Amino acid sequence: MFPAAPTPRTELPPARAAEGTDRPEPTDRSSGADGAKDAEGAAPPAPRSDGRNAFFDNAKYLAIVLVAMGHAWEPLTDGSRAAEALYMTVYTFHMPAFIIISGYFSRSFDMRKDRLQRLVTGVAVPYVLFETAYAFFKRWADDDPGHPISLLDPWFLTWFLVALFIWRLTTPLWKIVRWPIPLAVAIAVMASVSPDIGDDLDLQRVLQFLPFFVLGLALRPEHFTMVQRRAVRIASLPVFAGALVMAYWAAPRMSSAWFYHRDSAQELGTTWWIGVVMTLALFGCSIVMTACFFSWVPTRRTWFTVLGAGTLYGYLLHGFLAKGSRFWGWFDDYKWLHSPLGEIAVTLLAGAIVTALCTPPVRRVFRFAMEPTMAWAFRKDPADTARARVSA
Repeated sequence: MFPAAPTPRTELPPARAAEGTDRPEPTDRSSGADGAKDAEGAAPPAPRSDGRNAFFDNAKYLAIVLVAMGHAWEPLTDGSRAAEALYMTVYTFHMPAFIIISGYFSRSFDMRKDRLQRLVTGVAVPYVLFETAYAFFKRWADDDPGHPISLLDPWFLTWFLVALFIWRLTTPLWKIVRWPIPLAVAIAVMASVSPDIGDDLDLQRVLQFLPFFVLGLALRPEHFTMVQRRAVRIASLPVFAGALVMAYWAAPRMSSAWFYHRDSAQELGTTWWIGVVMTLALFGCSIVMTACFFSWVPTRRTWFTVLGAGTLYGYLLHGFLAKGSRFWGWFDDYKWLHSPLGEIAVTLLAGAIVTALCTPPVRRVFRFAMEPTMAWAFRKDPADTARARVSA
């Protein structure tokens, strides 16, 4: 029933907690502030006094934990059908969840100077720095001195920075078209059957994940309120259980490469029409699973809410350990990791490591690379200069 595909490469699509910019755009700070209630009395997610929203910070933290766990499970999937089923289930929604949040906080993006500067410093600069750092890391850790440094071929985690850069630049276009979501889905479908797109800038992923970003642009606070209803939470439990059962059945029959949206259907060894069906089916499944995930995200401030502001750090930094564990053969040398107890230990360790990497001390150390100000790199606005002279 499901098409087979070659063994996937290990450059898995993780998710950046959000995206080269986890700070909301100014007009988003009021999202949900009206305190309106839905039919069951649940208030929409409201921003804190610092302008951040506890719901979205919680969602980003929980998603980045699942990203790290997914990378830890990948070496275990060959010998464990249960691990493969869990892996496929999580990959159905953790990436879409991040992209939807990215789109939601891009609603007010335009070509204004300060927002373009922030796009450069918060997305483009980290991409250049980490793409270079990962290349040198692979040369050293994998004993591969010839590994190229190429800004056109994102490696491992950095593809998401390229995607976010492109998506955000196209935001004004999505605001003026009449049917943005159907159009984005059509583009994703066409990409999935176009093997000639190639690997430059990981455009397959950029285009195939595009509908989730456009969906995020279209969402409003009340939509997140809807999935927080008690009825949705209750319904999500059998949905998750059914997804796990389905994934357990599909594990030996279907390649997990479909969830990466990195290749066309032809590159996965099947026909174009199956690519169309799979793209539409996976989009539908991802939306349902993401809604179920959001329904269980706390809306109140928790101990991990503050970590939601540092998910970019956890996303980019944990990749060195995720890849290093493969390069150094840890999963081959320590066979007990493939036992049920070992799988639990790996899961907990991955969650603990990425949690530590999202903490404020780590953010302070690496802020120069993740959130540089770079005022020296941009021209000053003559109007701002004139206003400063008048006020002086």
